[in-house]
Amino acid sequence: MDFKLILVFVDDEKMDDVLDAAREAGATGATIIANAQGQGLHKQIGIFGLEVFAPRTVLLILVEARRSAEVLEAVCSAGGLDESLNTGIAIELDVTRAVGLTEHIKRLTHDHPPKTA
Repeated sequence: MDFKLILVFVDDEKMDDVLDAAREAGATGATIIANAQGQGLHKQIGIFGLEVFAPRTVLLILVEARRSAEVLEAVCSAGGLDESLNTGIAIELDVTRAVGLTEHIKRLTHDHPPKTA
């Protein structure tokens, strides 16, 4: 079974909406890295001239390759990623190998059999 890894860098307050959208689009879960910090196109300077880093949440979503486009579109829409600067980004990476997924693959195959042409 082929997999893709979708990484979503999004504002903390949009995390739940993005997770819900990913699940509705076919993702079965995500790993959440909270309290990440990011920097946009321009530095933000706060009081005393110190640089301010925007708080972000990073979501790692491992999905079947056949579902990845739909999940990526769903998280983009839910997170408003293309609405303006500083709303976050999502990227999709090919997964060459993954281990520890035997039971997940059995469940996916049972619950969501591949569509036949």
